[in-house]
Amino acid sequence: MPEPSVDAQWLADHIGDRSARGIASAVTDLIRGGQVPAGTRLPTVRGLATELGVSPATVADAWATLRRHRVISAQRRRGTIVVGPPSVPHPVRYERIGDFGGRLTVDLAIAAPDPALLPPLEKALAAAAHAERLNDYARETITPRLRRAVEPTWPFPADAWLVTGGGYEGVQLTCQTAALPGDRIAVEDPTGARLLDIFEALGTEVIPVACDEAGPMPDALAEALATNPAAFVYQPRAHTPCGHALTRERAAELAALLAPTSTLAIEDDGLGEASTTPPVSVGEHLPGQTVLIRSYSKSHGPDLRVAVLGGAKETIERVRVLRSYGTGWTSRILQDALAHLLEDPDARASVDHARTIYTRRRERMAEALAAQGVATHNNDGLMLWVPVADESAALVTLAAHGVAAAPGSRYQVRPSAPHIRIATGQLPDDPESLHRLADLVVLAAGRP
Repeated sequence: MPEPSVDAQWLADHIGDRSARGIASAVTDLIRGGQVPAGTRLPTVRGLATELGVSPATVADAWATLRRHRVISAQRRRGTIVVGPPSVPHPVRYERIGDFGGRLTVDLAIAAPDPALLPPLEKALAAAAHAERLNDYARETITPRLRRAVEPTWPFPADAWLVTGGGYEGVQLTCQTAALPGDRIAVEDPTGARLLDIFEALGTEVIPVACDEAGPMPDALAEALATNPAAFVYQPRAHTPCGHALTRERAAELAALLAPTSTLAIEDDGLGEASTTPPVSVGEHLPGQTVLIRSYSKSHGPDLRVAVLGGAKETIERVRVLRSYGTGWTSRILQDALAHLLEDPDARASVDHARTIYTRRRERMAEALAAQGVATHNNDGLMLWVPVADESAALVTLAAHGVAAAPGSRYQVRPSAPHIRIATGQLPDDPESLHRLADLVVLAAGRP
């Protein structure tokens, strides 16, 4: 059966405004109305340009707009194919992959904090409810109390501060202000699945940077910088999924490479104060070229929805302006509640205790796996990066025993050795239960 296609003359007859924006709008209307259904092959750029009497560059710009909104897709042999009406980008990596039915009883896929180890919020919220300027429409980038609490813990002197609704919102907004669709963003490989979803939604090209246990490798970053990326996004500690941390020596090497460029260094400190590693930052060398985004969700509570951005003034001002179209500012109640937790001795002791428990759970699972020949190398964080013989087989094997895990491929820019990621933050403290889980992971791993 021949593939459906649209004649260039017919399409041109349905386009009134022959600017790039007008062409994109007219084609979108035809797709929405069902006159050009999904799967239809569109005419070539040159063919449509000839019928419209415009330059091929004008049609190419219209096609680029439609690709960004996932209305069409460029496929080498088939040409340009209609995908469907505009839709919200779907974060496929972040969503669960695979439907293994209702037998899953142990969730090792979500690297979440243990609710029992988070500091209580009652006193913090009560204290924050008496903060100054509540219910005032004045937009406050960060409350004075929260700034006083976080500034002494920052690894470099920040020129500006801003609070967002969580770490990933901070990363998304910062990348959105730094990179236009089609720009390049360099990122560690592997990296956080949600980071890759964000870059894809922004329409940027991802440039992978290989890492070792000291962080991004200088040679790999140098190769990436040769492509002139708008930003370099990396995790300075508790790296997802590998659990490594940036050393001071490596930070100095990376800073020397970044200094002569216009590339913005974006540091995603996702585990924050629950990390066992002290903060190290490229911003110690390049404060005007660095933005550090520290989340407090895993250390102090996901429902606080607070991350703090500190660093380059011009970038943070652009993020502030972008936020003004939506929420405008983060609740002063939530900001001052976090400030209370950061200052309160009992809350600090609670975070210290959680850090100890998380480390013990991760290390015990790592030791149980290593005893059976499955080596992991995570030194921090709420997960283990487990080598397996076959990713799909490992996930199915675990699911057959009621255990969910995350596929390693969703964290990789370039395909490499197969892995799965297992969460360790809520592992059982009972040795017998933990070893049963370890046995299942070893069974699933096969012979990595």
